[in-house]
Amino acid sequence: MTARSLSVSRASEIAPRDTEEDWLITSIWGRSAVGIVGGQPKSMKSWYGLEMAVSVATGTPCLGRFPVENPGPTLVYLAEDALPNVRDRIDGLCRRRNRRIDDLDLYVITEPVLRLDDESCRERLERTVDRFAPRLLLLDPLIRLHRLSENDSQEISGLLGHLRELQRRHDVSVVLVHHASKRPRANPGQSLRGSSDLHAWTDTTALLTRKEDRVLLTLEHRFAPAPAKLVLGLVTGDGGTGLAIQEDARVPGEDPDLPNAVLAALRKAGHPLRRGELRRQLRLNNHRLGETLHALEQAGRLSRGTEGWTLAEENRAKTSELFVTGTG
Repeated sequence: MTARSLSVSRASEIAPRDTEEDWLITSIWGRSAVGIVGGQPKSMKSWYGLEMAVSVATGTPCLGRFPVENPGPTLVYLAEDALPNVRDRIDGLCRRRNRRIDDLDLYVITEPVLRLDDESCRERLERTVDRFAPRLLLLDPLIRLHRLSENDSQEISGLLGHLRELQRRHDVSVVLVHHASKRPRANPGQSLRGSSDLHAWTDTTALLTRKEDRVLLTLEHRFAPAPAKLVLGLVTGDGGTGLAIQEDARVPGEDPDLPNAVLAALRKAGHPLRRGELRRQLRLNNHRLGETLHALEQAGRLSRGTEGWTLAEENRAKTSELFVTGTG
């Protein structure tokens, strides 16, 4: 029996991407995207995941700022929280939006155990997704969803591959909550604990880093620029508790003028500068400079070439404008 050839299309015949349908939550999470919310223990990862889920279910802005472009039902599983606590958190997030939990199109998986390395559990999860047709599926945390070695790329890639298939078959955004290492990294994905396949799998990585009583949110998207870092805090008001952007907050140890200093150094030089030269001029450690360069590159303010860093052509006239990361 002769095997059939693979399906092929001329490049021009492929339908162009509809940019209006790129986002589930503008700047926060892509439509039908897979990704990870990462962070160390007690960095409000579960709060952030539920904030997204309630926003999508209600059609209200995430964190009070980012519009939901594709609202609809959501499905969540929180393996480490007692069900009454899950209800209380969701109820508080609804109250902050002046919504009733009774009207909420959000569904909680109440199974005591869900193992994504078990074939029967995978089948039951898929049937549940097919039944409720959620826009967003939240699974929290990854470590409670399997008995595999997260450092073994062969083992973990099979689990991630199943979730990618689930996303494609059901047009659902999949949000995994996962732990991050204690070692700080300039790139959010590099902070995720376990195999590098975890970062390679993501369309979006959201890293939450605790800074005393507040949390710094750093986003990374595969197909879109990331917004500036945001400082979040857990607040209580309007009868509910949830995450909110701290407009006037400053992260301890961060210099709000550092991005401007980098831009000014490149403008004064008039030619590309390598990272080492910028470090010497600005007297910065490598980690702080790396985070600032990455943020400016993501924002379209800098370009990196073979000769070093330079001001992005389209933004040369804007280098005198204030650019502050960390406040959103």
